[in-house]
Formats: sequence, C-alpha cells, structure tokens
Amino acid sequence: MSKLVLITGASSGLGAEFARQLARDGYDLILVARRREKMETLAREIRDTNEVQITILPADLSQLEDLARLETEVSKMNVDMLINNAGFGLNHEFRNIPTNRLIDMLRVHLEATVRLTKAVLPNMLDRRQGTIINVASTAAFAPGPGSAIYPASKAFLVSFSQSLAREVGNYSIRVQGLCPGFTYTEFHDTNEYENFDRSVVPGFLWMTAEEVVSFSLRSLSGRRIIVIPGFWNRVGISLINFPLTKPLFWKIYRDRRKKFRDDDQEKPSR
Repeated sequence: MSKLVLITGASSGLGAEFARQLARDGYDLILVARRREKMETLAREIRDTNEVQITILPADLSQLEDLARLETEVSKMNVDMLINNAGFGLNHEFRNIPTNRLIDMLRVHLEATVRLTKAVLPNMLDRRQGTIINVASTAAFAPGPGSAIYPASKAFLVSFSQSLAREVGNYSIRVQGLCPGFTYTEFHDTNEYENFDRSVVPGFLWMTAEEVVSFSLRSLSGRRIIVIPGFWNRVGISLINFPLTKPLFWKIYRDRRKKFRDDDQEKPSR
C-alpha cells in the first residue's frame, strides 16, 4: 500500500521538489498551494514518470476559510508524511510593512503549521508511525533588518520542531526542522525582492532545491531534529554565535540596516 504525503507550498521551489523526489520513492501526493495551474503542470510532469496518485487541493493558507477547510479534510486522511513548506518573505523594515501582511505571514508560517500538524498527528499516533518536516530557515539563527517577523517565525518553527520531536519520538514519529540557506527558487522572484541581486551573495552559499530536499530526506534516517543543508551554512551559523566573530556579523547587519533605511522611504504603515 502506497504511503501518502501532504505538501504545502507545493506549486514551486522546495515544495515541488519534495513532490518530485517523494513520488520517485512511491509516495502518493496531496499538493496544496494557491496556484492550481502550477500544481496541475507539476502533477502532469510527475505522472509521466511515476505511477502515483496525486490530489490537488488549492488553498490560500493566509485565509482562515481555506485553512479551516484544509484542516478538516486532512484530519480525515491517513497522512504518512506532512511537509509544512508554505511561506513567503517581506523585504522591508517592520514599520513599513502593512499590518495585514504581517498577520498573513504569521498565519501561513505558524498557524497553518500548527493546525495541520494537529490535524494529522492523531492518526500518526494511533499507527505509531509518521514524519513531519517543518521548513524553517537559517534566518532563524540570524535575525536582522528587513521583515523582523520572518526570522522570528522561522525561530518558532525550530523550537516547535524540537519540542514536538521529543514528545512523539517514542511513537516512532520523526520530526524535522529543515533550515535551508540561500536556495535557487522563486522566493526572490516576487515583487518584494524586485531590487534583490542574487550576485551579491557568493555563489558557494547558494544551493539548488534538489540539493536541499535530497539532504532533508537523507537526514530522516538519522537522529538530527534540526537539519541545516550545506557545509557553509552550518559554518556560518556556528560563526554567528562565536564570540570572536559575532561583532563582525553585527557590523554587517548594521550596514544592511542603513541600506534598508536608504531604500525603504515609505511612511510607516498602520
């Protein structure tokens, strides 16, 4: 009997890549995202080379009606793996981001993750098996200027993953907090990042979605809860908290904050 995986944010990027790799492993897929057409295109691509069942559930997880509907549907399914991947960035200082956009981010990153996890967990506990992957970010360990809510929300996912993993470990349920760094996806292609220049980030710090997802899935066989793909990402996170290098990173952040002040001249949103 095929196993079933539910993936949010499945229309592109890491979500789409999780779908491709898990389909090759024989998982049936439930794809959740706002863009139906993108998911249908992905489903056709996957079906061309894999004999798996694919269900498409369009939903905007920032909307309470969509989230509640999805939560109800999911609670009736025997989901073997849940990948809480949906998310987005906001590339402005906190004072200049409309409040409704901040709430949207909290709902997508935090509320959706908590509610969907709560929905699938009872069946996982009954069957004493299951996997939950919460896609966080290296930003969780390196808060800086530009959307203060983003790194804070990712830090929540890290802490939530650690706590939940210790609660359900005795039931053979694996929980992973995946913390990618710079990844070639559509994340930086939105209007929020129209002035973002990928070339300012050294090439060795970038990873492909395929590399990140492969590392995540391989790591499920080990005991690590918090998984950071990429050697240089792991080095960077270590250096950020090292006393001798910490001042250098804060200088970089101060310089970045000044750039945000120069670039972000809108009046504060209320």
